[in-house]
Amino acid sequence: MQLKPHHTGRFANHLCHLYEEFRAAFYQCQSHSQYFQEGEDILRQGQAVENIYLVSVGRVSMNIAAVNGRRFQLGEVDCDYHIYGEMEFFTGTVCQWSVIAEDDMEVEVICIHALTQLLTERPEFNLFFSCALASDYQDSLDIYTNRLLHPITYNIAYDLWHRSQTNVVLGRFDKAGMEAERFGTTSRVYRRAVKELVDKGLVDKDGAEVRIVDAAGLKAFIDHFE
Repeated sequence: MQLKPHHTGRFANHLCHLYEEFRAAFYQCQSHSQYFQEGEDILRQGQAVENIYLVSVGRVSMNIAAVNGRRFQLGEVDCDYHIYGEMEFFTGTVCQWSVIAEDDMEVEVICIHALTQLLTERPEFNLFFSCALASDYQDSLDIYTNRLLHPITYNIAYDLWHRSQTNVVLGRFDKAGMEAERFGTTSRVYRRAVKELVDKGLVDKDGAEVRIVDAAGLKAFIDHFE
């Protein structure tokens, strides 16, 4: 979630009115800053969450691994005061996703005990978390549903088309192996699906980058599944 509330939603105006007060109080819960190098875990799947982290700027990626070693990559985020570990803060469970620093960065460490006291004393601030987490939940569920219910070729085509139409928070990877994990599949299956789209004349591929060459044809391909 982001520290700053969305401009849409049922409580958007109320949250915008409270934001400066909430932001100042939230920063009072900061215990220290911590430096992370590129490739280092900010949070690791399965660890007990003792702090939450505020990343003001820099890229992070998120992934979850199964016991068989396969990983699902959610994608990269160019952070703009994003908070990580907030879900586990509320549930009191171990970390569900690994959060990886994709740049060298300095992050703010937020003490969960101080935050607990703040939200107990100022329960109206809980609305910032509930609205943001509800929005993130819907976005994530949309991704998972598409990955589960549609074939890999459709998911790649839809992802390319959707990114060409709107700004997307979760970025793509520049490595084919990680892109395959973003679609919940193996590199071999991912390459085969991309080749199918190339053979149809809908996209082309330059290294790990896949580009649209026939937008109308790609949209027609997507519509065929609906």
